[in-house]
Amino acid sequence: MKLKNKWINFIIIITVLVIVNVLGQYVFYRFDFTADKRFTLSEKTKTLLQKNEKPVIVTVFLAGELPPAFKRLQAAVSDILSDYQAYAKAEVKVVFVDPIAGLNQADQDTVINNLYERGIEATNLSVKTESGLTQKLVFPMAMMESGGKEFPIKLFQNLDTRGNYEDNINRSIESLEYIFTSSLKKVLSGDNPRIGFSESNGELSDLQLADAIHTLSNSYLVGRIDLNSIDKAGLDKLKMLIIAKPKKPFTEAEKYKINYFVMNGGRVLWSIDQVKAELDSLRGKSGQMAVNSNLNLDDMLFMYGARVNYNIIADPANSAEIPVSTGVVGGQNQMQLVPWIYYPILLPDTAESVVKKLDGVKSEFPSTVDTIGVKGVKKSYILATSPYNKVYSVPKLFSLQMLSEQLDPRSFQSKPQHAGLMLEGNFPSVFAGRPLPATITQPYTLERTSKPAKMIVIGDGDIFKNQVSEQNGTPFPLGFDRYSQRTFGNKALLLNIVDYFTDNDNLIALRNKEVKIRLLDKAKIKLEKTKWQFINVVAPLLLLIFFAIFQHYYRKYKYAK
Repeated sequence: MKLKNKWINFIIIITVLVIVNVLGQYVFYRFDFTADKRFTLSEKTKTLLQKNEKPVIVTVFLAGELPPAFKRLQAAVSDILSDYQAYAKAEVKVVFVDPIAGLNQADQDTVINNLYERGIEATNLSVKTESGLTQKLVFPMAMMESGGKEFPIKLFQNLDTRGNYEDNINRSIESLEYIFTSSLKKVLSGDNPRIGFSESNGELSDLQLADAIHTLSNSYLVGRIDLNSIDKAGLDKLKMLIIAKPKKPFTEAEKYKINYFVMNGGRVLWSIDQVKAELDSLRGKSGQMAVNSNLNLDDMLFMYGARVNYNIIADPANSAEIPVSTGVVGGQNQMQLVPWIYYPILLPDTAESVVKKLDGVKSEFPSTVDTIGVKGVKKSYILATSPYNKVYSVPKLFSLQMLSEQLDPRSFQSKPQHAGLMLEGNFPSVFAGRPLPATITQPYTLERTSKPAKMIVIGDGDIFKNQVSEQNGTPFPLGFDRYSQRTFGNKALLLNIVDYFTDNDNLIALRNKEVKIRLLDKAKIKLEKTKWQFINVVAPLLLLIFFAIFQHYYRKYKYAK
């Protein structure tokens, strides 16, 4: 009877296994037992993968001998692409390559230049080791191809040039699903939204916007537009308008065209200076009087629900550094970096997905931004100073001698001041009930309320300006400070805003995913290194000897008995 029951149980087990395997051919499911659900793709990603019928090739250039931190990034990339392969309806082929492995220097330079032309950039890392800093050239990039189109993907976000990669690697891992899914969508759709930087009112030059335009050109059609000459048809082709540091007043005709763009559901990024103040104007001079700018935009921004105030924010607790001459030694001018409190590092509001997980954003003489109550428009602040700040009204005299002044900490105790504001919704028309400007012969629209539109207002015109080398006139990457060798979050802010404004599926919400990286305590590892090496090497040998002796005496006892 017992033997019969054993056979029945055996047959049941075999039957269940067969059924499970048969069902597995038709029913697909993956189990994620991690606490942070790091291996669970969003429904938006799954839907995109399951609808796509085109084969996709992903070439990952992060391969070869890598620093430990980048090995974690490489493993995370491999894991998430495995999930993409599992859920995709069409084939997703993944290839890891080291593009310069085994090549001599000349061939390496050729490969690096060819990849750069395709949007794949190498990164020279300063890696900390026990013996000091070593240089390592890696390619934290990937290329996605489908249907004859390709798109470069940056895997390493928020590069910290000072060599501290752990936090940046973690942020990069958290952003992988977003960057792969958004890149896949762009490759499959072939849609390249048009982005225009205005240039008719003394805005930043092509050189000052070089890195911003170059970076955005990898994914979008980017160019300069003249609001004086562009017509209705040209505005209809635009997806986003960026107004970066205008210096001349806007005419009513220019404002009418901007208003039409907003009424048509356009996206506008305002980066404006309400106060005229430049650090370069202070060098070699006793001082400069900061005064109000006249841009003729106050009424328009007021109608949309924003106000950029005529003031300047100082933040001694969190500000960027500037070089100051300390004298001449041996015929050489000696420079020293000192904090300049009128260059606050703006902190992103982590509650907003458009700025979530960004580094601090460097600003120059920013002004505060307030909200105005407008029905149908949602408002949210995205950038603010630290709580230790002071707001100065203008006109105000500035000079570099202010660096030597002793600051009273009590005068800077305040609440965070807002310098960036996001507006979303149906905006009222600025020109409703008003006559047409003189140069507009026919109305572009008669709508009094816009289609769903978005805009961001930042009280600093320099926030998207890259620095330029004094030696050869080449632009530095946006957000990189050539003096302190720090990289701020300015470029990431621009990319986030553009992605959020041009993507109707709101894929940027995928950035909210958090992956907890449980790192080892490096100090403890160094302190207890010998102990754990001894335990790992000697303990197994002692256990083996113990079991051998035990087995010897146990066999001797058993058989002797």
